[in-house]
Amino acid sequence: MRSRDGLLKTSSMFAVCMMVSLFLISGCSSSSKGETIDLMPAPAIYSEFVNPFENDVRPPNTVYYATNRAPAVEGELAYSSLRGGVLRFGAASIKLGDGDFSWEEAKRVSLLKNRTDKYPLKVENVTEYGVLGSSLNRFIAKDFNSTGVETTGKEFARHIDQQLAKSQRKDVFVYVHGYKVDFDNPILVTAELWHFLGYDGAFVAYSWPATPKTLAYLSDLETAELSSYQFRAFLEFLAQSTDAERIHIVGYSAGTRVVDKALFQLTLANKCASKAELKKLKLGHVMLIGSDMDGAIFASNIREGMLDIVDDLSVYVSDSDSAVAVAEWLFDWGRLGQVSREMSAPVRNFLEANPKLRVIDVTGAADADAGNGHGYFRDSPWVSSDILMTLMYDLSPEERGLARNVEMPIWEFPADYQKRLLEKLQIKLQTQ
Repeated sequence: MRSRDGLLKTSSMFAVCMMVSLFLISGCSSSSKGETIDLMPAPAIYSEFVNPFENDVRPPNTVYYATNRAPAVEGELAYSSLRGGVLRFGAASIKLGDGDFSWEEAKRVSLLKNRTDKYPLKVENVTEYGVLGSSLNRFIAKDFNSTGVETTGKEFARHIDQQLAKSQRKDVFVYVHGYKVDFDNPILVTAELWHFLGYDGAFVAYSWPATPKTLAYLSDLETAELSSYQFRAFLEFLAQSTDAERIHIVGYSAGTRVVDKALFQLTLANKCASKAELKKLKLGHVMLIGSDMDGAIFASNIREGMLDIVDDLSVYVSDSDSAVAVAEWLFDWGRLGQVSREMSAPVRNFLEANPKLRVIDVTGAADADAGNGHGYFRDSPWVSSDILMTLMYDLSPEERGLARNVEMPIWEFPADYQKRLLEKLQIKLQTQ
């Protein structure tokens, strides 16, 4: 028979799991199955002056992906939530809206500021190009059979290079998703982001084996750490085997753990590398959004030199993010995605001396508190504008209309953000 203390402990853990479920599930997943998401609101900057579709580039009918999920059984999603032990490459075709939906209609709907109707995105089918043999972990993929499978990644690289050849910018953008989603969800979010970039460059969804179950948070965190090793292999592959000039990374929620750990591994592996050798990694803008990881772990990784391998690293934080607040309560240590109102002198001095590390407080951004406040990078037209303007035009925080906090070396959204952004962007484009 269980003791009274044991029963209390079990009840407490159940309460914790339920709280985590309530706050983290809705923030990281748009639906319990992940089969569809509704098109995100139009970023605030897009107008007649700034139109991602002005070149009338026809969208590709596929979104690229890399995944370390195991293949699913026939009749289900293409990939399961089990650890696959090897990187698989491919592309997924996406359907926007219900019924027939022309490209002209898609462009018009995308830019509507007060869109009332919902426009669902859905994965229609998936084509696998092959696997990356060098990423194989035999401890996990014990029964993997490479017979008849393209294992060098050349086919995937060929598709990436074909897309880059058609693009103005020869950059690859990678989205890394959060907790409690299936394979389809990151594909669809990637489709949105690429859509609002005007399909320039090549955008890839990195789909790690998160589990679409209510109480999967803690197990997903361990899977995220494991997935970082193959994400590192993926970044190395992109740098060495494609025509990408730079590689930009958008990490969200628990996916920031995958990104941070992979970058830390690359930092340690290149400790003695020269600046010229570090450039060969091709790592550009890195964004950690709504991160639930321990802020002290991140700081330790930064101290080891993680900023040396990227062009810049932006950490998005919020006072309104209830999911990150629950993670802080669960682990009893501050989270990276929280706003620190009592910044220590060493942190303040480091941020002032290292402008490559940018802390961006979204608390004042329009609609940043929608829902549980965790999905602000899609829910807030201001935040999505900030992210896309960085990726599209390589703008600094000041050039994006952000304001420096008067008390701390962090950036925030002023009340007149949209006006400031438009004015600064006009100046930037006129000087190019």
